[in-house]
This record gives sequence, C-alpha cells and structure tokens, in this order.
Amino acid sequence: MPRRFIHRHQARQDFSVWVKAALGGLLALALVGALGEWSGLPMLAAPLGASAVLLFALPDSPLSQPINLIGGHGLATLLGLVLDHLLPPSGWSIALAVGLVIGLLGALRLMHPPAGADPILVMMLHPDWSFLLTPVLAGAVTLVLVGLIVHRLPPRRIYPLPIGAGTGAQGS
Repeated sequence: MPRRFIHRHQARQDFSVWVKAALGGLLALALVGALGEWSGLPMLAAPLGASAVLLFALPDSPLSQPINLIGGHGLATLLGLVLDHLLPPSGWSIALAVGLVIGLLGALRLMHPPAGADPILVMMLHPDWSFLLTPVLAGAVTLVLVGLIVHRLPPRRIYPLPIGAGTGAQGS
C-alpha cells in the first residue's frame, strides 16, 4: 500500500491536549444529558457527539466555531423538518435533504460536518417542530458554552477564533 494512504496527517499534540479534549467532551455531553434528565426533555442527539469531537479536539478549525456549530445544526434540522413534512419517507428524500444541507451550509459559510446527520435523524424519527429547540439548539448552545470555559483552562486554546482567523478572509 502506498505510504500516502497510511501516513498520519494530524500533527502531534502533547498528551495533555487530548486529556483536556476528552474531559471537555465528557463534561459537555454529561451536562447536556443532565439538563435533559432535569427538564424531562430530550437533549442528547447523536450529531452532538460528533460536534463535541470537533469542538474539543479541533477548536481552531473554522468548522468548530460557535456560529458554525449552532447555525449548522439549527439550519440542518430546520431543513430536515421542512422536508420531512413535504416529502414521503424514503432513502431518496433523506439523501436529498443531506445534499441540500451541504449546499446550504457551504453557501452560507456555516459548514459543520456533524450537522449533515441532523436531517437523517429528523427524517427517520419524524419528530415535531420542538425538536429544533430541544435537543438540537439547546444541545448545541450548551456545547459551545462549555467549550468557552474549557478552552480557557491550561493548556489554553483560543476559542472562538478572532474574526477572519483561519478563514483566509480579511474581516469577513
């Protein structure tokens, strides 16, 4: 097998970075779950686990920024809910929803890969409109709030990125 297929492209990090990332994900999702138990509302959704990986392991990625995480999940879920009410349930309607989410998030510069799972979840579960608020937006906002705190602990990371950082844009 050619070396380029087995080469690890991820830069080495100090072990403390990974311990902090793991604890951040654990704390954020434990809090989301506890809020769900306390409120009696569903709060945990699988796409939030993938968001936690990006948020705590790669906080300097444009894909991990608050607007991408919250906006991506919100728009993807909203689109999934609309299409779930308009289209018959099928593999094709789910594929259409995911494709539209990719195009919409890309066009709006709100790309957050875990949000691609939101319309799949919506179109398989057929939830009511409250699904947008809980678990999706409440969960996404909780993750970001925990991320704001965790990334200020040693080893400190800049989160969120300053405007224009990591995007190649000047002040956009």
